[in-house]
Amino acid sequence: MKDAFPYAMTRLGVVMEPDPSSPLEAFGVLNPASGRTPDGRLHLLPRMVAAGNVSRVGLAEVELRDGVPVGVRREGVILAPDEGWERGLSNAGVEDPRTTWVPRLGRHLMTYVAFGPLGPRLALAVSDDLRSWRRLGPVQFNYQPGLDTDLNLFPNKDAVFFPEPVPGPDGRDCYAMLHRPMWDLGWLRAGEGVHLPAGITDERAGIWISYVPADEVEADITTLVRLRDHRCVALPEFAYEELKIGAGPPPLRVPEGWLVLHHGVTGYIPPGWDPTGQDVTYAAGAMLLDPADPGRVLARTAEPIFVPETAEERHGVVPKVVFPTAIEQVDGVHYVFYGMADTKIGVARLDRIEGVRDETPFRSDEQWTGTDRSAAGFHAG
Repeated sequence: MKDAFPYAMTRLGVVMEPDPSSPLEAFGVLNPASGRTPDGRLHLLPRMVAAGNVSRVGLAEVELRDGVPVGVRREGVILAPDEGWERGLSNAGVEDPRTTWVPRLGRHLMTYVAFGPLGPRLALAVSDDLRSWRRLGPVQFNYQPGLDTDLNLFPNKDAVFFPEPVPGPDGRDCYAMLHRPMWDLGWLRAGEGVHLPAGITDERAGIWISYVPADEVEADITTLVRLRDHRCVALPEFAYEELKIGAGPPPLRVPEGWLVLHHGVTGYIPPGWDPTGQDVTYAAGAMLLDPADPGRVLARTAEPIFVPETAEERHGVVPKVVFPTAIEQVDGVHYVFYGMADTKIGVARLDRIEGVRDETPFRSDEQWTGTDRSAAGFHAG
C-alpha cells in the first residue's frame, strides 16, 4: 500500500488581473513572488508584461476578506529592465521573480530571469522591505571539476532559495538555490544543439541545486551570486512532466521534509524562443526533499496535484497553464499564488490531509465533491 500525497490544493479564484488602463499590464500580470513588508502586510510581486513582451516586477498589497486573499491594491513598479544585461536589441525584461524571506539574513532574496542579449539568465536582488531592491547581479556558477561543462553557458530559469541554511555537500551550513538549466544552445547558434553535463543522459530540463556556504554569505551578501557544488536533483519522470520540470515557490518545511511544488510540462514547444506553434499544458506536482540532504528526493507525485481546469487557466496569452510561484501563510493557513494562462494570478489553499493512504497513483475523493481538491500518489524517489 502506498502513501498518497498528504497535501491538497483548493482553488479560491482570481486574485489579480490586468488593469485595462495600464499599458504596463497590457499582456498580463502573472507568476508572482510574495512577501511581507516590515509592518506585516502581505504583498505580491507580480510579473507585469507590457507590449513587446517587456516585463517588470510590481508590488501589490494583498486584500484579505476573513483571512482569505481576494484581491490586491497596486503600489507600482519595484524592478524594471534598467541594466544593459537585462535588455537585448529586440527584447527586455525582468521576469518571473521568486522571493524568499530569510530570517537569519533579515532580507528577502529575489531570484529573477534577466531577459538580456543572450536570452534568459538568472539574477539576484535583495531587500529588507520589498520596496527597495539592491541588485547583486547575474548568477555566476563556479567551475566544477568533473561536470564537463560550464553552467554559465546555458539559459536558466525557475530559481528559488531555501528560507534557511541547509547542509551542503561537505556538511557545512549553506544557502541553497534550486534552478533549471536548459541544455539546447541551438537558440544562440543554429546547429549548436544540446550539450549535456557529465552523467546526464536526458536532455530535458530538470531541477538542479547549488550552494554557497552560510558563513561567506553572512560576511558578504554579494557572495550569494557565486554558487558552487552543482547537482541534479530531479529530471522529468512522469507523464505530466513529459517535456520539462521546474521549481515553483520557495521550499516549505513540513513534517515530511522540504515540500517543493513544481511544474511539469507536456505538449509541443518549437525550437528557440518563438512561441508560435506552441501547444503546451503546465500542471503542478510536488516532491519532498531530504532535510539532511536537500539534493535528494525522498518522494514525488506520479500524477499532478493541480491542473488547468477553469476558463482563466485554459484561455489566455499561453493557454492551459497553472504555474505556482509563491506560498504564504495567513492565520495558520497556507495559500499558493499561481499564474493562470500567463494572463492572471490565482490563489489556492494548501491543506495537509491527515491519514491519507491509497493504493492508486491518483485519487479524487467523492467526499470532496464541489471543491477543486485532489490528492496524488506520492512515490519514493
